[in-house]
Amino acid sequence: MKRPMIVASIVAVLCFHVFAVAADKCFVCHEAMGDKASTLFKRDIHFAKGISCSGCHGGNSNTDDMQEAMDKANGFRGAPKGDDVSKACAACHSDGVKMKSFGSRLPTGQWEALQSGVHAKLSLSGKEHIAQCTTCHGAHGIVSVSNASSPVYPLNVVKTCARCHADAAYMQTYNPSLPIDQLEKYRTSVHGMRNAKGDSKTAECASCHGSHDIRSANDLKSAVYATNIPATCSKCHSDAEYMKSYNIPTDQFERYAKSVHGLALLQKHDLGAPACNNCHGNHGATPPGVESISKVCGTCHALNADLFSASPHKKGFDALKLPECETCHGNHEIVAATNELLGTAPEAVCSRCHSASERPKGYEAAGAMRQLTDSLEAAEQDARALLDEAEQKGMEVGEAKFTLRDARQARLESRTAVHSFNEKKFTETVAKGLSTASFVRQEATNAIDEYYFRRIGLGVASLIITILAVSLYLFIRRLERQQARTGTHNPQSNQ
Repeated sequence: MKRPMIVASIVAVLCFHVFAVAADKCFVCHEAMGDKASTLFKRDIHFAKGISCSGCHGGNSNTDDMQEAMDKANGFRGAPKGDDVSKACAACHSDGVKMKSFGSRLPTGQWEALQSGVHAKLSLSGKEHIAQCTTCHGAHGIVSVSNASSPVYPLNVVKTCARCHADAAYMQTYNPSLPIDQLEKYRTSVHGMRNAKGDSKTAECASCHGSHDIRSANDLKSAVYATNIPATCSKCHSDAEYMKSYNIPTDQFERYAKSVHGLALLQKHDLGAPACNNCHGNHGATPPGVESISKVCGTCHALNADLFSASPHKKGFDALKLPECETCHGNHEIVAATNELLGTAPEAVCSRCHSASERPKGYEAAGAMRQLTDSLEAAEQDARALLDEAEQKGMEVGEAKFTLRDARQARLESRTAVHSFNEKKFTETVAKGLSTASFVRQEATNAIDEYYFRRIGLGVASLIITILAVSLYLFIRRLERQQARTGTHNPQSNQ
């Protein structure tokens, strides 16, 4: 039962198509001339849908009379130019009802989306957008994006974009700062290599930048704006079903969002914090190798990388083929460096390789360095507490508070100095902070002592003043009583 129905449907479609072609006199005439447009149009999706030449060019496609067919009174507009090209496309593609009548499920906001993107800027002529619909999709040979021959098919879109973006002279006119080697870099990436081998699932230009509403990377709404990049990458990399065939984890975004980098970028909106592309690359995206991880981290953490390269661990890590930074700090879920990472406790990263019996020298050094770190932190906290107490008592300790910043700086420097794995250098750094904290503590103690000295002095002075005031009062009272007695026994006082 099903087979006759399928055959009937195919016959019906073919009949419709034949009649539609026969009715399109424009196509019949151009096909007879064998021109390129009609040759390409035979494989066009619009041709398959029975849309005539007049659908885009206007005019009357039902007459053999050329003048009548191309009469402007019949709506003939010829080959559209500039923005009129995209407007002609939008006449159907922005009309949901019309698109539905052709059995299309395509979205209908492409023209509007194009106008909001970077390609909507004025072209060199200053009269039209940089890109029109036909710039990427072609004109007469337009096929579905799922068709392998389409210029915007995943395996072809990189070459389509490169037609402009790899043209140095063309791109210089619009944005000299944009690189023109994206295609070459892309071909070196994991995505590019898989794409070149025919894997249409791997990321290409449109996967990250979008298709019609492509925005500048500096645009807050851009899919490749710094704070949006992790979510853009996670569209594929967090989809377990989509990534199933690649046998790689799909929890990278979840782990990154909890990391010190993710919290800084996604919650604090610190654009200086790294996103996926800062470590993996943009167009040349690739997983950092054992050797390259330290190079990647070192672009920001340069001093840490230099210290590690000169440390005894460098040789050991190379021998064991261990990634330098990742071994201790992890990759996607990098947590903030705390004192707990250092030392001999079970949770310390040093304990993963060092113990009292295995590599004991490093074990002892880690314990000593942790003790120094804790001492500096305790000394800084103690000094700060005394300063706060002195300030609450109204004492001027502004200079001492400023000096205490040197202790904090020494503590931060000590966290960097850890990467030298040299106990002597580490001790020298911590010693500066301990010395500063000790000085500030003494200044705060002196201020508090002065406060109590002033209180005692004020008390003694108040007591003396009170005694003098009482004595003066008593003295005056005694004088008044004496005067009163003298005035009472004076005979002349009655006259």
